[in-house]
Amino acid sequence: MKLATAAQMKETDRVAIEERGMPSLELMERAAEGVAAAALELAEETAPRCENAQGQREKMRFLPEVQGEVIVGDDRAAYVKNNSGPYRAAVFVGPGNNGGDGVAAARLLAAQGWEVRVFLVGDRAKLTPDNAAMTARLGEARLTLEDYPSRPDAPFLAWCAACDVLIDALFGVGLCREVGGLYAVAIAQMNASGVPVVAADIASGLSADTGEVLGIAVRAAVTVTFSMAKTGQFVDQGSLYTGKLIVHDIGIPEDIAAAQAWETKTIDRAFVRSALPRRKPDGHKGNFGKDYILAGSVGFTGAPVFAAKACVRTGAGLVTVGTPEAAWPVVAGKCLEEMVQPLPEHGGKLSAAARGSILQQTEHCDAVLLGPGLGRSEESDALICTLAETLPQPLVLDADGINAISAHIDVFVLRRRAEAGYVTVLTPHDGEFARLGGDLAQGGRFAAARRFARQYGCVLVLKGHRTIVAAPDGRAAVNTTGNSGMAKGGSGDVLAGMILSLLGQGADAFDAASAAVWLHGRAGDLAAAELGEYAMTPSDLLTKIAGAIREISPAGT
Repeated sequence: MKLATAAQMKETDRVAIEERGMPSLELMERAAEGVAAAALELAEETAPRCENAQGQREKMRFLPEVQGEVIVGDDRAAYVKNNSGPYRAAVFVGPGNNGGDGVAAARLLAAQGWEVRVFLVGDRAKLTPDNAAMTARLGEARLTLEDYPSRPDAPFLAWCAACDVLIDALFGVGLCREVGGLYAVAIAQMNASGVPVVAADIASGLSADTGEVLGIAVRAAVTVTFSMAKTGQFVDQGSLYTGKLIVHDIGIPEDIAAAQAWETKTIDRAFVRSALPRRKPDGHKGNFGKDYILAGSVGFTGAPVFAAKACVRTGAGLVTVGTPEAAWPVVAGKCLEEMVQPLPEHGGKLSAAARGSILQQTEHCDAVLLGPGLGRSEESDALICTLAETLPQPLVLDADGINAISAHIDVFVLRRRAEAGYVTVLTPHDGEFARLGGDLAQGGRFAAARRFARQYGCVLVLKGHRTIVAAPDGRAAVNTTGNSGMAKGGSGDVLAGMILSLLGQGADAFDAASAAVWLHGRAGDLAAAELGEYAMTPSDLLTKIAGAIREISPAGT
């Protein structure tokens, strides 16, 4: 799925209205139809129903109360509403065009028999022309645009708390400042009400580009976004505040959107299917990648095993693991399908004397992984930096491979400037990324990942909730698979081995990283479905890689 920035959506709307002559009110009406339909579906799914002694259906909601400017729940009081009649909705709108979408949705719901009230948060004098036009149409449904109270009282809060659905239409995708004043009060009320919220286009308070919460944001149950999904709905906190995302077509011609350069997308099955290297029917083990993994140390023998087994599970033909001599017996004992090379060591970690053996072994390899479980020493770090600078093969740097070069960031510049440009994939979590010099404070994780990939000419896999893959040419992808059960030591080693495997089979670095991230997350989802997020382990991820690949490549090709 392609993801849009706020600027791209603004330009798309401008072309449709100004150059193609599409009536803006018509687009707004179509947007409102999507919001109204989502509100009805949500009410039917979530509105509680029970029968009292008279056979009437009733529901109970807790009555919130105001303490200063903070709205809190209070279980000492409750409001009971007879629910045998129509659904009830409170619509919170701002003066901009996003508010116009909400005003129009309120009219449509009222026309279907809903009990609706519309509350304007902000200055009535600042209504945009389209919002004002939609407000004028409220009379058709016998509704009025009410001012949101400067200090919401108990009866007002009770009415809203007894709603089946709240509709958030305060801000659109153009919001770029921190939310304050009555807007913050209204958002806090929606969040504290316990009533499910439908957000129009984007949950108010979210940055459409970064997913950052700008002070406070609506926690939507459903977001109906228009024409295209927005980057901020998938990255950072945006994915947690968006809820179920519905992309609603409002009728803008496809060629208008196609004319723009869409550099960002989500990773989906279709993409992974296209990125997965095809296996030759008459191929042999040498055709499917000869990969080398430099990993492990005394006390950290699991990491090389996880990486190696994941590499084989993802299709590699030949896998060799180089590990310190002192760790070799443990690693070799667990690696049945992989070859294990003992290397000179000092104090249980790699020594400089290992360089010759490593270069000899990697000479005919297709891809190399440096880092899982290596540990840190002066000798080991220096060796990693030398290898990273000189190895011509596509290189994956993970864990202590990243830590070793964090003080020698010029390695990336040298690899990029090498003949034909050496391919480098980095797989840091946020802490490792910060040690590399990545700046998460400016624009969030997504923007930081793209900046770093461009600056240093590498493919960056910034691990975490909604892992981000960024390429030097500006392409970026957001993963949507995976779960918190994967947040356990060893999961990252599995991912590094999967990326290595696809690189060794000849996949483009960005495609290999993106496909591996999706398959890794999908394997985690399969493990969680069977075992639960608490009980699943990285070993379980290994057993589910096959199922994840089978889902996107049923024939095994």
